[in-house]
Amino acid sequence: MKKLSLIIGMVLLTSAMAVAQKYAFVDSEYIRKNIPAFTTAQEQLDKLSKQWEKEVADGYAVVEQMYKSYQNESPLLSQDMKTKREEDIINKEKEMKDLQNKYFGVEGELFKKRQELVKPVQDEILKAIKDIAVEGSYAVIFDSSTGGNILFANPKFDISDQVLEKLGYKN
Repeated sequence: MKKLSLIIGMVLLTSAMAVAQKYAFVDSEYIRKNIPAFTTAQEQLDKLSKQWEKEVADGYAVVEQMYKSYQNESPLLSQDMKTKREEDIINKEKEMKDLQNKYFGVEGELFKKRQELVKPVQDEILKAIKDIAVEGSYAVIFDSSTGGNILFANPKFDISDQVLEKLGYKN
């Protein structure tokens, strides 16, 4: 009988604690759009990305041109010349793949530049959210912009503007 009353007491206590917890949400996309440093960093990354994409695309166009030229001239070439041209095409294509990986690979230049420009702003945002969570005694803060399957959120629990204020921005 004592065990049963202890279990019932724990269940009631647990459900009371769950009801008493505070929740809030932020729209991280909205926050980032209202921070000029983030917008500037994103513009720089977009510009670099387009520049590098063009460089890689131009390189692949050269490979394509080399291949077409080879196909047209192939009947007139000796076997040694064919082999040499094929190797040149393969080497140029490998060079372009390496360049593409250098810029856009997992540890590529774009990733490093994003870490350099965007990560400090994101860390600042996360710190502000954590500070507000502690100050406001929030159990959980959701992000409504990442498609976290929030079907409805009452705007009075949106603390996005509070995060911007904590970061020193007024909206």
